Amino acid sequence: MINVSVEKHGTENAMSLIRRFQKRVQGAGIVRRVKGARYTERPKSKLRRKKSAIRKIARRDDYAEKERLGLIKETPRAPRRA
Repeated sequence: MINVSVEKHGTENAMSLIRRFQKRVQGAGIVRRVKGARYTERPKSKLRRKKSAIRKIARRDDYAEKERLGLIKETPRAPRRA
């Protein structure tokens, strides 16, 4: 990450100092990078991926068992659009 710093020039007031700082931050692309990384998620751990896969397999097997026993009625699908 790039550090941005500005130093006050002579009789420069606080507003112009803040304005220069904002320009530097914007030019360095820090705000864009932070906003882009706002909703990123960490990759799932190996254990969590494994548990998720086991749950998915169990759910699929349960559905197949219920289908075999006739407990699940087929729902009609809507026709596809051309």
